[in-house]
Amino acid sequence: MPKDKTESHNRIIPAAMEEFMEKGFLNASTRSIAAKAGITSGGLYRHFKDKEEMFAALVEPAVREFYAWMSRHEKQGCAGVLNGEYDGMWRDSEIDMMREVVYPNLDAFRLILCCAQGTRYENFIDDLVVENQKTMMEVFDNLRAQGVPVKDVSEEELHILLSAYTTALFEPVVHNFPLEKAMHYLETIEAFFLPGWHELMGC
Repeated sequence: MPKDKTESHNRIIPAAMEEFMEKGFLNASTRSIAAKAGITSGGLYRHFKDKEEMFAALVEPAVREFYAWMSRHEKQGCAGVLNGEYDGMWRDSEIDMMREVVYPNLDAFRLILCCAQGTRYENFIDDLVVENQKTMMEVFDNLRAQGVPVKDVSEEELHILLSAYTTALFEPVVHNFPLEKAMHYLETIEAFFLPGWHELMGC
């Protein structure tokens, strides 16, 4: 993590954002970032040990906020299932997540989705799908235990469906849609996918 919050450090952040957004992580130049920030390359490394740490400083706060939202949503949904209150699974939608978390951190998520090749964030969508797949398989098992007529869906089938859904959700970020356009798009996506999820889950 950065070692201090000096004036130089505060110039590095927008310079790094501009460089990574323009060239992606792999092609970004620390020398160019230093020049844009008005410091030497050596001075840059007094703030960040390497290029990946610099990239992480730009995106990690947004990633933490995103997973905190997902964790709250998951706990709420799972608690509803265990209590037989199935509406709880649908109370917070991915539209809420986009409005409350992703779009307030739009630049960070554009870096993650479009510019992160070569970093630990490059498989963000795939990693998210795998985590959600595990959670949903557990939810399916709990619903079946309560007698809910859940469809017989294999892990492979669920993975494909979640990949399609999750990729679609983040397309407004990839294409840099303004918020109003993104919200309209996401309402269309949910109108398409949610009836299918209800059908699979039997509730």
